[in-house]
Amino acid sequence: MAARVRIPPLPSVADVLKLYHLRARKQLAQNFLLSEKIINRLVNQVGKIEGAHVLEVGPGPGGLTRSIIRKRPSRLVVIEKDPRFKPSLDLLSETLGIIGGKMEIMYDDIMRTNLKKVFPQELHRDWDDPRNPRAFIIGNLPFNVSTPLIIRWLEMISRRTGPWALGRVKMCLTFQKEVAERLIAEPHFDQRCRLSVMAQAWTTPKLCFTIPGSAFVPKPNVDVGVVLFEPLLTVEEIHRLCSAYKYIIEKHPEVKDYNYRASKKVVASSLTKSVYIRELKEEEEISPDNFVPPGNSSLRTIEQG
Repeated sequence: MAARVRIPPLPSVADVLKLYHLRARKQLAQNFLLSEKIINRLVNQVGKIEGAHVLEVGPGPGGLTRSIIRKRPSRLVVIEKDPRFKPSLDLLSETLGIIGGKMEIMYDDIMRTNLKKVFPQELHRDWDDPRNPRAFIIGNLPFNVSTPLIIRWLEMISRRTGPWALGRVKMCLTFQKEVAERLIAEPHFDQRCRLSVMAQAWTTPKLCFTIPGSAFVPKPNVDVGVVLFEPLLTVEEIHRLCSAYKYIIEKHPEVKDYNYRASKKVVASSLTKSVYIRELKEEEEISPDNFVPPGNSSLRTIEQG
């Protein structure tokens, strides 16, 4: 059996920033994570990466990229908007090649990137297969992109398009702590909003841990939450709210704003004759469990308020 090729030593993120005279650009909402311990903890959340395919969003100088490479993925695709990081990313690409992997660098805006073919078709697993595809999405997201991007990806999960055409691809992403708390907020919690409902209708979001703002350069005014998303397994789960929420989005696009809290009257108006919802107590908020498929005669239709 051939000896395993050792990963050559790599400069630290701090060294890369100094070597290439790189500074974070405020207009791109860049904040670099330097702590190797925190970086490794973040990457470890998705599970076993060795031999898998990984998409990293916003690698910047390559902090997370280094950690991913050390776990020996078969293929790594990174999408970076800022071409200033090319020398560092090229070095990392060479490093992965030395140990038998392949790294593709795309200089593009993630909000405009077509992710349809980012993972090969041979990774496909049926949605009801309890095993996830050997593919992962990881990213330390800029604050100005994180919310619109996760909304777009949640919609793709609901349609099973893009990376999710291959099955239940897991994601581990960073958000401002406030947004992370909204993503996982349960009914009756103050942080509960449309983003909470959307995330929990199609995935199981988990707040893995919080990174203090002091761990970043430059230091943001907020802490950061690391959230793991695993698409729901069964058809029953995935459709609990799918049709209802899609209908709301079509009629009231403003619900995509994670700060928007539609009144029951507005939601009821939208859902009349389209879906059913079990009777809610006055103080109860709408959640995925409240929605059921049309045609259930044991439940009453919401009347227009």
